[in-house]
Amino acid sequence: MVNIKSWPTLTAHMHRLALALFLAGFVHGLPASADTGPGKPNIVVLLVDDAALMDFGVYGGEARTPNIDALAGRGALFTQYRSSPLCAPSRAMLLTGMDNHRNGVATIPEVIPPEQEGKPGYTLSLEPGVATLADYLKEAGYRTYMTGKWHLGSAEGDLPVSHGFDRSFALDASGADNWEDKSYMPFYAEAPWYEDGQPAALPEDFYSSEFIVDKAIVYIDEGDSDAPFFAYVAFQAIHIPVQAPADFTDNYDGVYDEGWEALREARHEKAVAEGLVPKDAKLAPMPKGSRAWSALNEDEQKLYAARMQVNAGMLEAMDFHVGRLIEHLEMKGLYENTIFVVTSDNGPEPSRGDDNWQLALWMKFNGYHTGMKNIGEKGSWGFIGPEWANAAASPSDLFKFYAASGGVRVPFVMAGPGIPHERVQSFAMVTDVAPTLLELVGIAPDATGRRPMTGRSLVPVLKGDAPHTYGPDDPAGIEVSGNTGFYLDGYKITRNLPPMGDGKWRLYDIEADPGETTDLSAAQPGIKQKLLMAYEAYAEEMGILEMPEGYSSTEQLNINTRKKIFAQYPWIPVLRILVILLVLAGILWGIRIVVWRRRGGKAAR
Repeated sequence: MVNIKSWPTLTAHMHRLALALFLAGFVHGLPASADTGPGKPNIVVLLVDDAALMDFGVYGGEARTPNIDALAGRGALFTQYRSSPLCAPSRAMLLTGMDNHRNGVATIPEVIPPEQEGKPGYTLSLEPGVATLADYLKEAGYRTYMTGKWHLGSAEGDLPVSHGFDRSFALDASGADNWEDKSYMPFYAEAPWYEDGQPAALPEDFYSSEFIVDKAIVYIDEGDSDAPFFAYVAFQAIHIPVQAPADFTDNYDGVYDEGWEALREARHEKAVAEGLVPKDAKLAPMPKGSRAWSALNEDEQKLYAARMQVNAGMLEAMDFHVGRLIEHLEMKGLYENTIFVVTSDNGPEPSRGDDNWQLALWMKFNGYHTGMKNIGEKGSWGFIGPEWANAAASPSDLFKFYAASGGVRVPFVMAGPGIPHERVQSFAMVTDVAPTLLELVGIAPDATGRRPMTGRSLVPVLKGDAPHTYGPDDPAGIEVSGNTGFYLDGYKITRNLPPMGDGKWRLYDIEADPGETTDLSAAQPGIKQKLLMAYEAYAEEMGILEMPEGYSSTEQLNINTRKKIFAQYPWIPVLRILVILLVLAGILWGIRIVVWRRRGGKAAR
């Protein structure tokens, strides 16, 4: 393992300064052409898994993220960026610049109902005619690399090697263990890792953030060093299971001891102070079913505080390895001419590992526990749960899975040549990343024979040529598994399905009330109707399918998991039938004995 004390050296910092002075008058004058000369900017996209808006230090979070903060300190920090509420749709939109229903990844395999399986837009892999950033950049002479979580399919033609990436080490799952080569939930029989399209194993000393960066460095060092590169680095941090080296976790002793109510209030206050929300913005109440911190006993409070410590430690560990990548690029003289993007796929994960018998039973057979012993290390299945997730998402409402602000309002940082140092308050979408990066390096997306991008370039806003990417008449929409957010002229209509939602449309003034606390449906029926009509047009254009009656993502996950288990282990249904037959046989035998005894008793009398 890498020594965690080996932070970027003074020599590396001096090298960065010297290189910056040398390139100061050169990099910003790069021509906007598709030629890939030595001055063409490299691109590094760092995707964090399940990070809330305020999780990075630069946004006000408790975790130490000095390397991400430094990128924000020399680049653009966006405050009104929106992703989707689930991982795979967000990743597909990030890479393609098009709506998730247009690129084929409308939702995730874990929660799709059978009525939608295989339908256009719902194949859950990038469909024919869909081009990725890697496709465009490779055609323009870039070297293209991908390491980390993919989750966009592993059938023939689905993996990164078929979507423009020269080299890749990819996990085609929603997550996996961070210490070992194994699955983290019963939906997956194993952790499906692939290198360059072929099944691959992990090293014995594996830790996800370290390994993902190590592989990225190896790939970058390969090939034609004169050609620019694109590296898509998709971390497992901070997806469940939440796991981190103790040296990082120990940095947060006592930080979360006051509980989730205290954290959500503290983050809300910071959000107001930092201008992330208006001064008088209200904080949404805790979601239904939330436990009060005071309702937990002392041991439970210690355990939940420790879980949040591991969460912060996992973020810091990831940032440390980001620092290693940056230091390596500095050493190679590549740092100053590299555009960096840092963002999250969606808001914080609310799932628990101790409230589902199916998952708990699976854990017992797969070497996991959810207790204090070696928490965050091998064998520890860490999670933060819905209360901490809601607190982490503060000043927003709810969390991952839902289109409420806590599920979709996430951090977004850009830095590098052509990116000004400023705070960007203009609304932006995950689909805007790909067209922005292509414009920054002088590539015009060619829609000939390809599905066109639906996102918009953020370059006019970054250059100061436009105040907004989306004007008053420009709608923007997000829909994943029925959970929907639709934006127009400073307003948002949103619909969230069970278990946390009720399926009703609500209207919010998203600028004055970013926490979505006051439904304006009754006060502004005309505005609500306008947005509903605009949403219907968007849904028809994108090919959005309605959800089945009574749909719940949690229930569907359990159903789909059972299907996968029976498919992976066909002997289980047979075993269940045998158990049922044995139970029935036992009941019949018991009845027979009772009848025999009663008859025998009568005969004796």
